[in-house]
Amino acid sequence: MGKPTGFQEFVRLTPGRRPVQERTNDYDEYYQRWSDQQAKEQGSRCMDCAVPFCHMGCPLGNVIPEFNHQVYLGDWEQALRVLLSTNNFPEFTGRICPAPCEASCVLNINADPVTIEHIEKEISERGFENGWIKAEPPLVRTGKKVAVVGSGPAGLAAAQQLNRAGHSVTVFERDSHVGGLLALGIPDFKLSKDVVRRRVGLMEEEGVVFLTGVNVGVDRSVDDIRKEFHAICLTGGSTEARDLPVPGRELLGIHMAMEYLPQQNKLLAGETIPPGQRINAEGKRVVILGGGDTGADCLGTAHRQGAELVHQFELLSEPPIERVSDNPWPEWPTY
Repeated sequence: MGKPTGFQEFVRLTPGRRPVQERTNDYDEYYQRWSDQQAKEQGSRCMDCAVPFCHMGCPLGNVIPEFNHQVYLGDWEQALRVLLSTNNFPEFTGRICPAPCEASCVLNINADPVTIEHIEKEISERGFENGWIKAEPPLVRTGKKVAVVGSGPAGLAAAQQLNRAGHSVTVFERDSHVGGLLALGIPDFKLSKDVVRRRVGLMEEEGVVFLTGVNVGVDRSVDDIRKEFHAICLTGGSTEARDLPVPGRELLGIHMAMEYLPQQNKLLAGETIPPGQRINAEGKRVVILGGGDTGADCLGTAHRQGAELVHQFELLSEPPIERVSDNPWPEWPTY
């Protein structure tokens, strides 16, 4: 560990956010960037615990203390190598992951956790800026062809790894945009679509083929695809919304999030939505049912569209501001 007392000397500092009045007038990402010194200080807060609970918390098994240490030392290229050893797309997770690693950080016992997610984003962005993240086409092709159905995060990761193993990969996407929820479900102010296109462009350089507007099972049969490919990888996402069967559900002006958010993303991407089909909160009084990330995405979108007023309802009670004595670990109920 580079600085044994870093967690005592420095407090948690997240990157600044653009001013509210500025960021609610556009769809650009709202987080700003750290300075070199701020990033190193945040990396130094990691205690390199003997039992790193952050490993357990991370679904990818990211080797978090090691890349934090390299950030503290200022060796961003080595930090990137460590990060990429477990994470296909740190530029995505560094922006939109709910960061269970931070909830598992031992510093939570009596302080604030290490800013792991923002460190991850900073490492990946410096990787792109310095040309360390680049196309990695395979040296040898196996002669095997693989079809990947779905171009969301799972499909992109599967396609990248299969292609780098030497197989010829074709990704089928039923929508007009590659990326699944990365492209259509998550607002630009949280995840710029330039970030998604940047990664897709690298994968195309590596040899991955993307076919959009192809609904497998409708536009092309599975039997037809099986004749052309040696293997099929199914990576379809969950697009069925959880409805609310209550009186009045059928009234006009009631929409599911996955009707509302993709439409705004398509508009920003340059698509035309007929006026009669537009879902626009401008000048309206809006109610959002649900207090999670999806509800927050709808909230931010409604404000940017110019809603007169927005109310958001949450089923659960408000969590405590500070950790209570009988709940020393992040166990606040989410159900």
